[in-house]
Amino acid sequence: MTDDDDPGGPVFDDWYRREFPRVRRAMTLATGDPLLGEEAAAEAFARALLHWRRVSAMDSPGGWVYATALNEVRRSWRRSALERRCAERLRSEDVPAPALPDSALWRAVADLSPRARTAVALRYVADLTEAEVADAMNVSRGTVATTLSRARRQLARVLEPSLNGDPA
Repeated sequence: MTDDDDPGGPVFDDWYRREFPRVRRAMTLATGDPLLGEEAAAEAFARALLHWRRVSAMDSPGGWVYATALNEVRRSWRRSALERRCAERLRSEDVPAPALPDSALWRAVADLSPRARTAVALRYVADLTEAEVADAMNVSRGTVATTLSRARRQLARVLEPSLNGDPA
């Protein structure tokens, strides 16, 4: 930026080189967090550059940039507090644990081929449609339908004795 761009005020580049380290240190000290301090200072100077014609004409451009950086810190703290409250609320809600499948069913599914196991998990555990399973597995919908049909027949054969009360 040249003096022509800024009648009567300091040149941004010189002002930035002089002020940024001080603002960054002050924000780091105020927050106790070097990353947040640097982020707030950088955001304040970015806004100063954006509005440099108006900021440079102020009695105290440095005061403006400090106030802007502090506002950025406060915004960050408010956002963090909101995120913490939201996370605490979500943790405190009673979310029922998913039901585990019957151990015989689990063993039978584990014995399926990898493709059949994947299709069964995506269709019946993840509750995806056949089209979504096909997309996820990168196969055709017909392949998914056939795979699931064969898997159900195999599971029925394996599980039939236990369903009829036979522990074998």
